[in-house]
Order: sequence, then structure tokens, then C-alpha cells
Amino acid sequence: MTKSIHALSLAGAFALSVSTVLTMPAEAAKKERCYGVSLKGQNDCQAGPGTTCSGSSKVDYQGNAWTYVDAGTCTKIKLPAQANGQARMGSLKPLDRDPA
Repeated sequence: MTKSIHALSLAGAFALSVSTVLTMPAEAAKKERCYGVSLKGQNDCQAGPGTTCSGSSKVDYQGNAWTYVDAGTCTKIKLPAQANGQARMGSLKPLDRDPA
């Protein structure tokens, strides 16, 4: 009896771990990295050379800092116009510019 309870416990733990692993990619697929939309110190991770991780962006809308947003929304995010008047949008790739 003890062996069957132990086996059932192991089977339950295994099933739970498999279901967790299988749902993680689906959850990640609902978000995407969006560059150039973070406010100063509010990026999720990686804000270029000399920075560490989350909260390390130096200026608002830093081009190489990213934040997770809902998938499919990044390039629809309108940002303040640049000094030259050009409209700006979020980007799925790092931008080589910072706000001017």
C-alpha cells in the first residue's frame, strides 16, 4: 500500500511539472520585447552597454531598453515625437537612437 501511495505521489508530481513546462512557452508567447517605450528606470531588462538589468535605463524611451508588452501591440505604441518632429513607435528590435 505504501509503495502505491508513493508511486501515485510521484506520478502526480511528474504530471504537475510536465504541465507547468508545457504552459510556460504559451505564456511567454503572449508577451514580446518592445524597445524604446520604457520610461527612465522602468525597463524590464537590458538597457545597453554599462547597464545591468531591470530598472537600469538612463532616459525615457531609451532605444536599446525594452519592456514586455502584450504580443502584437509593440509597433502600435505611439511615443512622443522626436526633436525633429518625426513620429515614433515602439520597435521589436533595439533602436540606435535615444530621444532627442
